[in-house]
Amino acid sequence: MATVNKFVQMCNYLQDPCHVARFQRLCGVKGTFPEKRTEPDGGRLDPDGPGLRRRVQHGGQSSNEGVGNGDAAVPQVNGMQEDDSRPDDASPAESTRAKPLRRNSLTGDVGQEFLIHNKFLFYLFTFGTELGNEMFFIVFFPFLFWNIDALVSRRLIVVWAWNLFVGQSTKDMIRWSRPASPPVVKVEVFYNSEYSMPSTHAMTGTAIPFCLFMLTYGRWQYPFFFGFCVALSWSVLVCVSRVYMGMHSVLEVITGFLYSLLVLAFFQPLLEKIDTYYMMDHYVPLMIIVSHVSLGLVAFSLDSWSTSRGDTAQALGTGAGAALATHVNYQLGLLQDPPLSSLPLALPPLTTGLVLRLLLRFFVGVAVLLVTRMVMKAVTVPFLCRLFGLPSDDVRQARQHMKVELPYRYIVYGVVGFVCVCFVPVLFGTLNLA
Repeated sequence: MATVNKFVQMCNYLQDPCHVARFQRLCGVKGTFPEKRTEPDGGRLDPDGPGLRRRVQHGGQSSNEGVGNGDAAVPQVNGMQEDDSRPDDASPAESTRAKPLRRNSLTGDVGQEFLIHNKFLFYLFTFGTELGNEMFFIVFFPFLFWNIDALVSRRLIVVWAWNLFVGQSTKDMIRWSRPASPPVVKVEVFYNSEYSMPSTHAMTGTAIPFCLFMLTYGRWQYPFFFGFCVALSWSVLVCVSRVYMGMHSVLEVITGFLYSLLVLAFFQPLLEKIDTYYMMDHYVPLMIIVSHVSLGLVAFSLDSWSTSRGDTAQALGTGAGAALATHVNYQLGLLQDPPLSSLPLALPPLTTGLVLRLLLRFFVGVAVLLVTRMVMKAVTVPFLCRLFGLPSDDVRQARQHMKVELPYRYIVYGVVGFVCVCFVPVLFGTLNLA
């Protein structure tokens, strides 16, 4: 019993938002909190500890009570500009007034201004948090698939989709709020409407680099220590960046890191079997659609709308589209996996011609994906609104309905995933870029 009590005390200690605020100050981040908004109880959590977060609905938008970085009357402009109200101990070159990153157009949350006294750490951790964002993986997976190793990319997409599903679903079952602001400064606000435990950034930012390391070591020629250090550095940078951004407590980041290792340990031995099943089983298209849609329905039924619903459906849709494309490629003899006799693979020498070909393939492929997404989005949302009798003049409001958001994400990103894995490689062959 004493051990359990000590464990609970340690968890409460690591969940304290004061540690996040202290780390932010150490890294040169300072909030512009008004004087009347002082840290309650020394900045510690409510006596009840982490618990249900109340979502207040205003015109279909989600918001958190008491969340902000300062005076709400400050103009809401993203970006950085030189600060005219620097503290006495900060020189003009050291102090910059900034706005929270990545304004969320669906929630309308733009956050409040804050001060940056260390630009290097600001840009470093901004880069780190991008390494865990869905948009990074939407670019990373196609580049890996088209230019380096299609097999590795296919299997990473499986891990990515399951990590997001497990992580987001766990968030909506535990329902812990984001670290309180004040004392925490919200350097990022895009995910502020989501619950917080565990950190799915820490999960994907850990599972993907370590899975990439495990899939490529022995398949590609490189030193073990180099691959491990790259994976660990990637993971640590993403995890620490979430504390810097004020989005997660230390406990939530540690939990996300360990949780992702557990998920990875479960899926790693199964990835080859899953990939083979996707390729060969005649009933796999039906199984993929049913399983991925069912998982999305489970995730959407856990709680009211938030951005996590769309992210989960987007990952599952992308995974379903990529899996269907893998099946089609195998059945049509379009798979380009190197034979086992050619392993281990070695990176070819980087010549100007090779670099140009890689870049050309990447930009042509990304252009195709962006056009596909734009067309599918323009068609899908109005169609779903008409189908369910909802007004289509406010897309943001319409997409907060599960019956619009879920099929929208599945259809759009399912098609994008299919085009990425099946259509674009065929296009490369037609353009003599294969």
